[in-house]
Amino acid sequence: MVVRVTVISVQVTPAPQPTRPPEPAAPPRIARRLAVLGDSTAVGLGDPLPQRGGWRGVGPLVAAALGVGEEGYLNPSFTGARMHCVLSRQLPPVLAHRPDVALIVVGMNDTLRPDFDAAKIAADLTGIIRALAATGTTVVPVRFHDHGRVFRLPPSLKRALSARVAELNAAIDSVVAAEDVFCLDLDTIPGAYDLTAWSVDRLHPSELGHRMLALGFTVLLAEAGFAVPEPVSLNCSGGVEPSAAGHFGWLVVKGVPWLWRRGREFLPYAAAIMWRSFRGPAG
Repeated sequence: MVVRVTVISVQVTPAPQPTRPPEPAAPPRIARRLAVLGDSTAVGLGDPLPQRGGWRGVGPLVAAALGVGEEGYLNPSFTGARMHCVLSRQLPPVLAHRPDVALIVVGMNDTLRPDFDAAKIAADLTGIIRALAATGTTVVPVRFHDHGRVFRLPPSLKRALSARVAELNAAIDSVVAAEDVFCLDLDTIPGAYDLTAWSVDRLHPSELGHRMLALGFTVLLAEAGFAVPEPVSLNCSGGVEPSAAGHFGWLVVKGVPWLWRRGREFLPYAAAIMWRSFRGPAG
């Protein structure tokens, strides 16, 4: 007797599982306290205030964009500051302020000094960032553009300054990577090398340049999770342009003495660059 066995395959469709609703996005952080540390660019030079006198610059523009009130804003920066000045003189009052956000704009003065030391700059910047991060502050330093493309210099001096800025940026890059912080790359800001972004001295941003800096900072802060209720506008309406007499006055009173002083300090380094260029590659 032959027994036939028929195998019936039954495909069981699993019951649909209830879908889990997506996790709600974290609400943006509100910055109530802002600090700006650094040199004359951090002070606001190049963006004069109408009628009131003095300077505005990137700090107040970022504060307005974040909704930080006057009582929450601190700017102990000063002209001529170097990285170690920020660590030793500007950092203590900022730590006492306990800002939610701290912007650091410093380094170009270091490039023009004969005692330039990239390793020391990196160590000082590390100390600044770690001290602020320990208080819960989000820190955003900058890496620099090639100022030799902005300031009119002889080719040999331009090469020397570009080489020094590259050393500075390498030091900053190493710290940014090690400390895992946001960093505003001034070289990549659209229009960074346009003359309209610079004041008459070609050393400091114009009102437009400061607005470009502020916009760059706030874009990074938005990526870091901060609310930016009033985005920075690039329309220049609040500042005033110096008159022709003002241009000439700056050149005589400030510009020429600055060039003479910094030129004497920077010349030995530039001469070494020129000599190596003249000799060509070793070997």
